[in-house]
Amino acid sequence: MMKMSFEVTARKLFGVRYERLTRTLFLELVIFWGLHISGFRMEIAPSILYLMSAAFSAGLMWQALSAGDNRTNMENMFMLPFEGRSLIVSYVAALGTYTLLTRTAGLLAVVWAVSDWRWTEILVSILCALAAIVAASCLYPLRLGRSDAYAFYVQPTGRRRTVKVHRRPSVWRYLFRYLMGHKNYLVNTAAMWGVACVLPVLLGQLEARFVLPIGFAILSLNTPICILLSCDPALERAVRFLPGQQTAFCVPYCLFISVCNLAADIVFLCSWQIQVGGIAPRYVVMAAFFALLSATGSVLLEWYCPIRGWKIESDLWHHPRKYVVPAVMLLLAGLVSMF
Repeated sequence: MMKMSFEVTARKLFGVRYERLTRTLFLELVIFWGLHISGFRMEIAPSILYLMSAAFSAGLMWQALSAGDNRTNMENMFMLPFEGRSLIVSYVAALGTYTLLTRTAGLLAVVWAVSDWRWTEILVSILCALAAIVAASCLYPLRLGRSDAYAFYVQPTGRRRTVKVHRRPSVWRYLFRYLMGHKNYLVNTAAMWGVACVLPVLLGQLEARFVLPIGFAILSLNTPICILLSCDPALERAVRFLPGQQTAFCVPYCLFISVCNLAADIVFLCSWQIQVGGIAPRYVVMAAFFALLSATGSVLLEWYCPIRGWKIESDLWHHPRKYVVPAVMLLLAGLVSMF
């Protein structure tokens, strides 16, 4: 029973014949070897390595356990006879394997490739990742105050909530409701504001005209709000089916992302003014320009190149496509700083 439960979840995550896992491991090996032979080296303290490994793994494991798309998979397993402990172990083992081999391994491949480590430090970093995964799995059920298999079932939210009926439809209203209904999106946005507060500390020694455009580009990396169509296939089908939605939906969606990006940019400018000073009005205009341009790029990617074939929501948050718009913004920031 435990083996069958593990295979049900593992095949959903890795593919029927585990082909997705094979491709991911091969890509991680290529990344490791490419960085290793490049000769690029940086010094990283072992304590930082252990902290990164543990924090990264715990966060991703919690995110995997919280993914709403696991609901159907759990419902199917609950329909079959099961023993609570074996189902929990197999389910957590499958998600933990997914987190370790497809997410944490990618981070460790980069870190191991650019610095020289002893085998003991490599082993300890792996153990830290495993311990963090186990800790997240043990703490996750406590949010419901129970320890049975049903504690890992992601309850649908918002179904009993009374919604006020409006005469006119509003994309803005839908987007704000969606954001309020997904608290992890709000947490990610708050984290970006935290990054905006810290950037002046890290980059304050450089001139504002060089650093501020780079900061605006970095703060465009707010993944959750840029994947609303990819993470909700039903919404995407509805939007594409109705006439005139390319403008009716995409324009408000672009402005919505712009507002979110601009909020982080304003926090960045305020933090810079407090810690460094010298913020001129042209930098506010530049922030608005970067916020609108990055939002436009994100919406165009969602409309013309939506992410498909993902297994859990974590795949969307860490898809390589998330770096396309920030990378373009960084190139643009370099050009802007030159002039």
